[in-house]
Amino acid sequence: MHLNYVSTGRGCCMAINLDALVIGIIIRVIVLSPVLWISGRLLVGKEKAKFTDALWIVVLGTVIFEIFNIFTLGIYASIILLIIWLALVKHFFDCGWLKALAISILAVLVFAVVVVLLVLIGLAVWGTPSM
Repeated sequence: MHLNYVSTGRGCCMAINLDALVIGIIIRVIVLSPVLWISGRLLVGKEKAKFTDALWIVVLGTVIFEIFNIFTLGIYASIILLIIWLALVKHFFDCGWLKALAISILAVLVFAVVVVLLVLIGLAVWGTPSM
């Protein structure tokens, strides 16, 4: 485990676990990139929504999120991060703000469906516990 210390401007230092950051980026890329890519292809087409663009959105979004988590907390940070996420989708998928919002909402819905399907598959494979 590798820890770096960053001043938070509040008179103390906060440890950053770089290993956890890298693992978090890898997991988010594996989970979110395909969902974001599918959502983008459905709404802006295959010419504008490339899989590599979805990868960049997730990687940059994750790094920016982690940096913001160090220095800010609360509703203001969440609003700023939402705007940054939408700006990343807007830039990489070459669309407008509303289309970026629609892509993001659709990605959340597709992710929820995938999770439910995985849970159902898991229940079907392992069976339900007997009482």
